[in-house]
Amino acid sequence: MKYGLLTYDENKRFFNVGDNIQSLAAKQFLPNVDTFINRERLGEYKGEKTKLIMNGWFTHNIHNWVPSDDISPVFVSFHMNNTAAPAMLSDKGIAYLKKHEPIGCRDQFTADTLIAKGIDAHFTGCLTLTLDSYKVDDSQRDENIYIVDPLYSYPRPEKIFYNAKATVRNILNGTAFQLSKKNKHLKNFISDELLESAEFINQEPPSNKYSDVEKFEMAESLLKKYAKAKLVITSRIHCALPCLALGTPVIFVNGFDSFVDSCRFDGILELFNRIDINSKTGVYTSNFELKGKINKLTNVKNLEKHHDLANALKEKVKSQI
Repeated sequence: MKYGLLTYDENKRFFNVGDNIQSLAAKQFLPNVDTFINRERLGEYKGEKTKLIMNGWFTHNIHNWVPSDDISPVFVSFHMNNTAAPAMLSDKGIAYLKKHEPIGCRDQFTADTLIAKGIDAHFTGCLTLTLDSYKVDDSQRDENIYIVDPLYSYPRPEKIFYNAKATVRNILNGTAFQLSKKNKHLKNFISDELLESAEFINQEPPSNKYSDVEKFEMAESLLKKYAKAKLVITSRIHCALPCLALGTPVIFVNGFDSFVDSCRFDGILELFNRIDINSKTGVYTSNFELKGKINKLTNVKNLEKHHDLANALKEKVKSQI
C-alpha cells in the first residue's frame, strides 16, 4: 500500500495556501508520502493501491468524480460544496460514497446533504484542528499580530482589474466603486493604530509561480508564524482553525453573505471568537466581550470548544491509516 497526499489545481490568477495547510494536516498521519494526487483529477489516477485522506473542498472538476479504484479513500473532514453536490450525487456518486461510508464531514451541511441521499455521514470538523503538532511553548510567543485576508470576499483590486474585460465589466456593474468598503468596515472594529502596525498576510498568492514543494513550504512557514503570534484576525477558516490547534488567540471576521461560502461554515463558526458583519451596512456584532475596537492590548481567549473534535479526528484517522 502506498500513501498519497492531495495537491491542487490553480485558477488563472491565484491559488489558496489554505489547501496546502489542509494537506499538511493529513500528512501528519502518514508514515510517508509516496505520491501527490491532484484533487481535481482523482478519477484519472492509475497505479499501485494508494491510501488517500479525503479532507477538504470537493470539487471544482465534477467531471472527474468519482475517484479511481486505485485510491483507497479515508473520508474525514470532507466538504461537498453546494455548487458541486448535484453532479457529485449522481447514482454513481452515491454508490461510491455508500461503498466507503461512514463519511466524516467537515461541516454539518455536507453531512445533512449526504444523509438526505441515504449515505451514512456525520460531522467531524476540519482536520486542521489537529495541527497542534506545530504548537510551541507560550514562552516562545512573540508580540506579532497578524491580519490574514480580512473580508477577502469583498471587492479588491487584483480581482476587479485583472484584465481589460474584467475592468470594464466591474465598472459597469458598480463593483469597482466598492473598493473602499473593506477598509471602511474594518475601521469600525479595528483601531487605526493596529491597522497600521499589524502585519497583513495574503493566503492567496499569484498562480503559476510556485512548485508544489514551494507551496507546502509556504504553508508550513505560515503555521510557524501563527504558532508564535500574540493574536490573529482573519476571514480564512484555514487560518482560524489551525490557530485553535496552535493555542493562538484568534478572531474570525465573518462578512460572507453567499450560500456558497456560508454552507462551508455550518458547525464550524461556533468554535471561534467572532465578529459578524452585515456586508451591506458594515454594522457588526461580536460573540465575545469587546470593549471599543480591537487594538494592540486586546486580550481574547479561544473558546476551547474544538478539543473533542480534534481528538476524535486523530483517533479516526490513525485507525484507518
